[in-house]
This record gives sequence, structure tokens and C-alpha cells, in this order.
Amino acid sequence: MGTTELTAADLLEGWRKAGVEEGMTLIVHASLSSLGPVAGGAATVVESLRTAVGPSGTLVVPAFTWQVTDPAPEHTGAPDPATAALRAAVPAFHADLRSTEMGAISETLRALPESVRSSHPQASVAAVGARAAEITARQPLGFAIGPDSPFGRVHEAGGHILLIGVGHNRNTFLHYAETLTPRPRLKLRRFPLVVDGERIWAETVDVGNDNGRHFPTVGREFEEYAGTVETTVGDAPCRLVPLEPFIAFAVPRLTELLAEDEAAA
Repeated sequence: MGTTELTAADLLEGWRKAGVEEGMTLIVHASLSSLGPVAGGAATVVESLRTAVGPSGTLVVPAFTWQVTDPAPEHTGAPDPATAALRAAVPAFHADLRSTEMGAISETLRALPESVRSSHPQASVAAVGARAAEITARQPLGFAIGPDSPFGRVHEAGGHILLIGVGHNRNTFLHYAETLTPRPRLKLRRFPLVVDGERIWAETVDVGNDNGRHFPTVGREFEEYAGTVETTVGDAPCRLVPLEPFIAFAVPRLTELLAEDEAAA
């Protein structure tokens, strides 16, 4: 692409080639840098994606806040002064808290005045558009990416995933698929909450991290099975993944892979 900056019109043309249509409920996992130079940066990308889904569509991004976590999870019992100071410095979640590790595109959408956000301290999503309030309305503290979460409602809405310059290791819906398997890998989430004006530490169970073990395999196998077409927008490889067939494929395949892990243990 050289040094020519992409415009909103260039990006919109790219999203159309990828298969994005008006009225879609679209969740985006993206790397801004993968696109190459963009005039206006992340704001232009968000503008183009909103145009692509139109006023009847909904645009969703992960707005995770990993800074809201226990900095000393190995320490049990009453904390010593140093551990207490580390924990006291952890912010409690609020709707305007920055999402620090999900990329500039996600954070730009989250910061829009009209954006709405779900309430989980670590695994929130932000959304704009026709179904934004419905999708973000509730999110359980435990199994925050499960069926009763915004991810479940995007699935129920017949949504699509758009991967922009990232792989399935960044596809949160594989965590969602794992919650639907009989024996998912589990982890403990720990974060501060303010309850009746008192700050407490809460613990909940959720699906564990994949760390690249199975998710890239399942994503690649689905794309081969479905005949997914990769397009290029700017410099970024992009794939549009329809959720209903993806989850129907991913749940039994992950079930097989996790059972193989158990048998080999």
C-alpha cells in the first residue's frame, strides 16, 4: 500500500468486500497498526465500521480492563503492608475506565459519548447502534463470557465476528464456545467491587486461558470447513465469521480437543 493513507471511504469499501452488510450485529477484534496508515487513525476506522453496519446495525467491541485484577494472587490470608498497598492501587471498575489492552479501535468506540458498556469489572464490552443497550444490559460476574452475557446475546442476534489483522487467538467467542462444552478449563477471577460504599475483593469462576493451545486450530479448521474468504483491507488480512455456524462447529470440536487433553493427562 506504500505510504498512502486510507480514508473512511477506502475502509468502507474494504468492509463491504469482506462481507459486512447494513443491519449486522458485528463484534470486532482488531489491530489498528495492521491496516497501515489511516487518515484520522482509530476514529476513522470506527466511523467506517459504523457506516458499514448502518443505523439498523450494531457495532460491538471488547472493552476488557485487565488492570482491575489482584496484583498478588499468590498471597492468601491477611495481606502484609506491601501487598495491601498494591491492592489498594487497583482501580474499581466504572463505565468510563479506559480499556488499556484491547487496542485503539476498541478504546475509541468505548469512549464515544453514545457508546454503552456492560458492567463486568474485567470483561466488559462496549457497543453503539440499534441493539447496543440490549446487548450490554446485563453481564454475570461469574462466567462473564458465557450464555447469559453480551457474547451470548450477540450470538442470539445472529451476529458476526470481524477479525482485522488478528487471529483466532484474539477471538473471544472461542472462550464463549468453551463455556458451552461439558468440561471447560476453569480459572479464578479476582477483582475489587464497591458494595454499599465498601470496597471488597470478589472471586468468581470463569473459563480459563487458552494461551494459543486450541483456539488457532479450531479457528483454522472452521475457516477451511466453511470456505471462509480472507480479504485484505489496507495491509490487514480480514475475515468475517458468522457466529451461528462458527459456534455450532467450535463447541463439539473444542469438546473433542479438551477430552484428548484429559485422556493424555
